[in-house]
Amino acid sequence: MIVVDDGSTDRTPEILQELAGRISKLKILRAGTMPPGWTGKNHAVSIGAAAAQGDWLLFTDADTYHFLGSTRRALSDAVVRDAVLVSYSPEQEMDSFWERALIPYVYSRLAARYSFQKINDPKLPDAAANGQFLMILRDVYKAVGGHAAVAGEVLEDVALARRVKGAGYGIYFTAPMGIVRTRMYRTFEGMWQGWTKNLYPLMGGTFLSMLVEAGVFQLFGLGLAIAVWTHFQLKRHAWMEGLPIILVTLLILLICLHIRYAALLYRNLYPVSYIKYYVPGACLFKAALIASWWKNTRGSVMWKGRAYPARTR
Repeated sequence: MIVVDDGSTDRTPEILQELAGRISKLKILRAGTMPPGWTGKNHAVSIGAAAAQGDWLLFTDADTYHFLGSTRRALSDAVVRDAVLVSYSPEQEMDSFWERALIPYVYSRLAARYSFQKINDPKLPDAAANGQFLMILRDVYKAVGGHAAVAGEVLEDVALARRVKGAGYGIYFTAPMGIVRTRMYRTFEGMWQGWTKNLYPLMGGTFLSMLVEAGVFQLFGLGLAIAVWTHFQLKRHAWMEGLPIILVTLLILLICLHIRYAALLYRNLYPVSYIKYYVPGACLFKAALIASWWKNTRGSVMWKGRAYPARTR
């Protein structure tokens, strides 16, 4: 087990030293100065990979909990699925209102964009992975350039999966229960910073895809329909008579959207009771997506105390 400490300012070094006294297989590395053009995580994990000697490399995050047998399950999936890269999307722990509102909504949208079936089909170019649990055959990792090949990528897991599948290798990505779990963010500030870092590239990384995901066209169409209705009602001098119909139509639309979201929650193994968070979740998602677009195209992305310049347009 190799732990790379990338300039921790809390009690991480002290805790690691204490653990090293009890766990003989624990090896602690210091990341040191980050080279230009790299992100902090990519630099850290590349150091860990260079020090590893095994046939397989398993990358994971410090906030990810592994159930007993998780690695055995991944190796088994690699054999059964003929995959050189196996990645799991962890179960999400959500203790606050903001987590329950935004995280299920985000992952429901991600499930719609990144279909496991398409990703795992070797005939299709779709590729994705989750860096919280990413196991890869060492020889393939080296063949595709490892993290050095995606040094400046904020979404290094997706970029690495694309390189592996683009080179003709098989990948397997899924979201199993009882294998791995995580609580990604413990504060609203951390959650906002995390999602505004990578939501725009996750949702396509183009201005058009951002508009579609933010629902701009749907809102425009709804607004146009209401404007046309109002125009004809004003011509008849009966605007107030048509107002109840508009309100009922909007209510029916909102109910349909809630039902659709309940189906997505059920399909993605979230409690259907989280349907009550639909409106704040949708609003937060759109706000975070727009903020992520701005940061990734015109500003800078802040993450773990480091600022990375915009890389996309």
